[in-house]
Amino acid sequence: MSATVTIMGMALITFVIKALVFILGDRVRFSPTLKLALGFVPVTVLTAIIVPMVLAPHGLAMELSWRNPQLVAALFSVALCAATRRQLLTILSGLVVFFGWQYVLS
Repeated sequence: MSATVTIMGMALITFVIKALVFILGDRVRFSPTLKLALGFVPVTVLTAIIVPMVLAPHGLAMELSWRNPQLVAALFSVALCAATRRQLLTILSGLVVFFGWQYVLS
């Protein structure tokens, strides 16, 4: 019961926040500093999601070894992206390394 109430409350809060953006529209002006800070939100959220999945893929302890295909693929992808700056190549190559590494380990 409490999980249902929590989910419903979170849905309501999310709905109200998004509805306010549409209702208020252009009437709300953000300062340049706030606009700059809001620009970092997507990167921060994505990092908060990906890093735990890479470092502790099973949700227990950190797995900092070559036997962790998520870590190997992530390190490869970071290096490739830094070298080429090509997003699609980075994503596809990271997937190939991840699945190839899993295949080699099994």
